[in-house]
Amino acid sequence: MAQNLIIYYSRKGENYVNGNIEDLSKGNTEICAEYIQKAVGGDLFEIQTVSEYGQTYRDCVEKARKEWQEDARPELKVYLQDVDVYDHIFVCGPCWCGTYPMAVFTQLEKLDFTGRKVMGLMTHEGSGLGSSEQGLKKACNGAIFGTSLAIHGAEAKASEQKIAEWAVRSIG
Repeated sequence: MAQNLIIYYSRKGENYVNGNIEDLSKGNTEICAEYIQKAVGGDLFEIQTVSEYGQTYRDCVEKARKEWQEDARPELKVYLQDVDVYDHIFVCGPCWCGTYPMAVFTQLEKLDFTGRKVMGLMTHEGSGLGSSEQGLKKACNGAIFGTSLAIHGAEAKASEQKIAEWAVRSIG
């Protein structure tokens, strides 16, 4: 039986939602990652940085932009050591500066994806997938790439069926 892994970075707290700042008890990307797990099973791995992005949305944006401009690789609290037991890997994150948060690349670049199928999911507030697919292809050495999915962050809670259908197709 095929094994699935859902790697994700998500931000709870202050987030930009439909043009307003809202305080989210659970990040939109985490909601989407859980929908994938519910649809196809698998393990969840949450990427967490040692240094937080700040309490306010503005602080988060400033730090994320600086990391992106510097092509930084922020230190993580815990690293996934390998993906050897997985056949399908979903990489989920919010669209920051048109791609995944740099912390996602910190993790991905430490892994060997040879022969693994990788699919991206990006939550956004208008940017769609941005350049996330190119970023995945650069970071996931040896991977076979499936179709990525963009989910409007404000609609994450209402997107379970869309996400489930995509996830099932992705591993089929």
